[in-house]
Amino acid sequence: MTSVDDLWYLSDEADQQAEQTHHRVSERYDDFLTFETTKHVSRPRFRTVANRIQGNGAPYGAHTLVHRETGELLLVRHEGVDMWVLPGGETDGDESFRTAAERELHEEAGLGATFDGLGLLGRVTFHCDGHTTWGVLPIFEAAAGADTSEPTVEDPDDEISAARWFDELPEDTRDRAVLQRWRRERL
Repeated sequence: MTSVDDLWYLSDEADQQAEQTHHRVSERYDDFLTFETTKHVSRPRFRTVANRIQGNGAPYGAHTLVHRETGELLLVRHEGVDMWVLPGGETDGDESFRTAAERELHEEAGLGATFDGLGLLGRVTFHCDGHTTWGVLPIFEAAAGADTSEPTVEDPDDEISAARWFDELPEDTRDRAVLQRWRRERL
């Protein structure tokens, strides 16, 4: 018996949603930097991200670049990828990307901040066994207040083990070059 591989259909549906989401986000915000990244993933991972993209156009939800007046950036330690990353995550239900970014910032670092708009808009392309799809990665900018306390992790998913301010980004920072570019051009 031959099984039909539906990844081509799933990736096509995901591509259409990603295109709509990219257009909607690009029209809503201005003055943001763009970046692209490519990932080669397993079939199960490809199916997972394609399903997420099909849902709202974003494989990883929304994230936030939180900075202090001194230029320090907030990063959280994500145990699942064993790296320092920006706080963020998937949307809940009909939640907007910005609302998700704010909620995730509070959960993963116990902080609030003044959101300045969209800082980065990424295009993440995924490849697997001849299949390709892509999704958007909205990353918002936010300024921490002068009286901002030290971050505290309150992550209900138990993926985040630490949150810290960094003047120099650690070597094991996800998308380190993108964050350094943003810092040079925006701060």
